Amino acid sequence: MKYRDHTLSVQERTAHLLGLMTLEEKVGQLVQGFGWQAYEYKEGALTLSETFKEQVREGGIGSLYGTLRADPWTGVTLATGLSPREGAVAVNKIQAYVLEHSRLGIPLLIGEECSHGHMAIGATVFPVPLLLGSTWNTELYREMCRAVALETRAQGGAVTYSPVLDVVRDPRWGRTEECFGEDPYLVGEFAVASVEGLQGEALDAETAVGATLKHFVAYGSSEGGRNAGPVSMGRRELLETDLYPFRKAVEAGAASIMPAYNEIDGIPCTVNRELLHDMLRGEWGFDGLVITDCGAIDMLAAGHDTADGGEEAAVQAVTAGIDMEMSGVMFGRHLAAAVRGGRLDEAVIDKAAARVLALKFRLGLFERPYADSDAAERVIGSSEHAELARTVAAEGIVLLKNSGVLPLDKNAGTIAVIGPNADAGYNQLGDYTSPQPPAKVATVLRGICGKLAAEPERVKYAPGCRIKDDSEEGFEYALETAAQADTVVLVLGGSSARDFGEDSIDLRTGASKVTDSRLSDMDCGEGIDRWSLHLSGVQLQLMKAIQALGKPVIVVYINGRPVAEPWIVEQADAILEAWYPGQEGGHAIADILFGDVNPSGRLTLSVPKDVGQLPVHYRGKRSRGKRYLESDSQPQYPFGFGLSYTEFAYSGLQVEPATLPVGGTAEVSVEVENIGSRSGAEVVQLYVTDQVSQVTRPAKELKGFAKIRLEPGEKRRVRFTVGPEQLQYIGLDYRYVVEPGQFKLGIGRHVNDTLDIQLTVTEE
Repeated sequence: MKYRDHTLSVQERTAHLLGLMTLEEKVGQLVQGFGWQAYEYKEGALTLSETFKEQVREGGIGSLYGTLRADPWTGVTLATGLSPREGAVAVNKIQAYVLEHSRLGIPLLIGEECSHGHMAIGATVFPVPLLLGSTWNTELYREMCRAVALETRAQGGAVTYSPVLDVVRDPRWGRTEECFGEDPYLVGEFAVASVEGLQGEALDAETAVGATLKHFVAYGSSEGGRNAGPVSMGRRELLETDLYPFRKAVEAGAASIMPAYNEIDGIPCTVNRELLHDMLRGEWGFDGLVITDCGAIDMLAAGHDTADGGEEAAVQAVTAGIDMEMSGVMFGRHLAAAVRGGRLDEAVIDKAAARVLALKFRLGLFERPYADSDAAERVIGSSEHAELARTVAAEGIVLLKNSGVLPLDKNAGTIAVIGPNADAGYNQLGDYTSPQPPAKVATVLRGICGKLAAEPERVKYAPGCRIKDDSEEGFEYALETAAQADTVVLVLGGSSARDFGEDSIDLRTGASKVTDSRLSDMDCGEGIDRWSLHLSGVQLQLMKAIQALGKPVIVVYINGRPVAEPWIVEQADAILEAWYPGQEGGHAIADILFGDVNPSGRLTLSVPKDVGQLPVHYRGKRSRGKRYLESDSQPQYPFGFGLSYTEFAYSGLQVEPATLPVGGTAEVSVEVENIGSRSGAEVVQLYVTDQVSQVTRPAKELKGFAKIRLEPGEKRRVRFTVGPEQLQYIGLDYRYVVEPGQFKLGIGRHVNDTLDIQLTVTEE
């Protein structure tokens, strides 16, 4: 069999195998079923389902989704799920059946969710992407992606449905937590790091998985911040903003891409041939796999209503450029019949099947289809990865306010840890998380207790309230607890936790209690969009009651979108924004509270004073107006903002040369000095303003950043290159252009605090 000869090129092997396949076998390669439905696991025994076996024998499946996924949607729990070793064994059993019982022995493509760690039992749960972006540390993120790839491939997962490259425009959107931020340049830098980290140096390595870029495109710009809502956006903004990170990731070699659910200007992304064929494959030269999101083809016939029934929807999608359908319902049911009925050319199926097969060859699945169960047991959830998760969390937590109460003294004082997120493990993990044993997740309470382990009596705890519930029954106990303390750490925010069947909390004692009625605290995550950015439930009332005691109050936000509570900004003595910090988040927060780690996270989203300011992202046009009747248009906290326990000074800004021709490059640099008493890290940010242009431009655009660490008294010159990549924009003809004229270059600690210098660009 020529296609089994690994010395031949991927193109030769693909062409030979495709020529041997029947129409049904080709269509089968375009079908991705739900992996957790392929087997049953009872009392330690794993058996394959008869439905799966029949589908394999008929050649009707090329991929499985979420084979190792565990969460309330799949119904897989800690009790019924697979350990790391068992997961690898299960994948091997599935692959063996496919190889032994299908005519051509084509291995399955196993696709898994890995937004912030492999969504499987036992895997390391890293912080969500919103915190990852807040690190402004692409090298650290690349290292994290290598760890995620290692854990996933060890169990047999070969492709991951990440990274999420959506540029957030309305933070009321529930999936804000899955994104890196509001700026396309920053998202693009993390996109490249993600592809390089996940895919490594070679896709067929035992430590690599294929990256799937999603959601293509403009998913973060939906109408009203409602998930999968329509997008109304001009072509220029689409090219410059939302498409930019995808283009950078494609250039980095991404293996796969997933169209978004939404429509743009009336065309659903799933059938947008201009995007999927003309631009993605034509202009960008992308030769990888295009896979739908789950149920996206169904939406064409019931939601978007661009197709009259399932067959028409399937034909529209595959003709537009879709290669594989996640869930497989429409493709598996209709495509072969459409070809035989003359409604679809088989050559379209051939192209799609060839791309699926090519990716399998590139991943080395024909040579190494099986997982390594020993490696899975060894590397998944390892102590090294847990330590990495703690480091990442600490680098992304943002200090928003500090009146001098931080860092706390480990040797003196009693601390009351209060709030609905103080000891709620799932609430700090974010959406797309597998079930976790309670001991695995370090909550804020656990983190603080760990710091004061020798004197446990110095830590008091009360939940106070729930996230969403309006009950104040826990206030009395919380106030009694706070009254006994010198300092209050009040842990508020949101929750993206699905119903994992956990016991409830007795608000009057803080203890767990078993109850038949559970209240969902989920106010964020996929499909959970809000019309407000205020704290849910009675959390603000709890803060007001605690603050009235006259104790120093440190607010820690654990959440998946910005919180707009100006009263807390005014009254809290310190505020930490921790986003969803992952399984080691409580330790990382405690590290910062007690000064073992100097905070270095910086915001990648502008935090509004009120939802009425939206959109409040920093890349607005100069013509957007100055103020509202009630307030100005400036956010509560600007893009790039974040405090430190030390202080940095900027000086000596210079650009060489100050005049350059179109196409030339200059070096802009600044001296940064740590003038405080602690070592720390500063995020040095470069912004560019095109002062006169034929097309209106944002007032400022991020075009470079560097995270540097300085000891007290240490000074370093930070340098950036400025050239066509930093100065260009989409011109009148919808192509990139650098216009001669004046540019303002700004370097500083955030978008509203920069030193500025002029750069002149002349004709060639």
